[in-house]
Amino acid sequence: MPDHRYSDAERAAIYRAIYERRDMRHFLPDPVEPDRLARIIAAAHHAPSVGFMQPWRFIRITRPDLRQAIHGHVEQERLQTARALQEREDEFMRIKVEGIMECAEIIIASLSDRRDEHIFGRRTLPEMDLASLSCAIQNMWLAARAEGLGLGWVSMFEPEALKRLLAMPDDSQPFAILCLGHVERFYDEPLLQQERWASRLELNDCLFENAWNNPCKLTF
Repeated sequence: MPDHRYSDAERAAIYRAIYERRDMRHFLPDPVEPDRLARIIAAAHHAPSVGFMQPWRFIRITRPDLRQAIHGHVEQERLQTARALQEREDEFMRIKVEGIMECAEIIIASLSDRRDEHIFGRRTLPEMDLASLSCAIQNMWLAARAEGLGLGWVSMFEPEALKRLLAMPDDSQPFAILCLGHVERFYDEPLLQQERWASRLELNDCLFENAWNNPCKLTF
């Protein structure tokens, strides 16, 4: 059978980016070079999408006043999230959950308007537009790590308020505030695990064979 594998060095680089990717929260203020930024966004745009609908839309934030307003929305939601966590509120407030005012670039990853026009792949699972956008974000994350840049995903915001702030169409949907920029170092392990908030599930706890909860016999 034909062997379409990359070389050992190429495979090692790809897997390194996967395993060393981190959801970053600490950034340096240095600007991102335009060619690096362009490559990262192009990588996101080349993600797979169900029915080739390409539902992603990216809004680059370059106005300082707009960045400050977005930060205010995130801070408001952060406080509400902390209160909702009740007994873990104090523990949560000690975790740095966003780097919006520190990072070089803010990019809003959004679902496009007029998505209902796409039937292919969405008739029974309309959420596949969200799955496609997630693939684009993951591409961006891996490309950023390969470029030596950090990327953080901020999800604490009220979607309708952010839509109004960015003059987005009614049937579009902001999904992630992405912080991109230089970092002093990448975390040795995911930040929430490093801060003992939670631990990564074992792969065998998430992998079944033929039926739910039927263990898969693969070894890792």
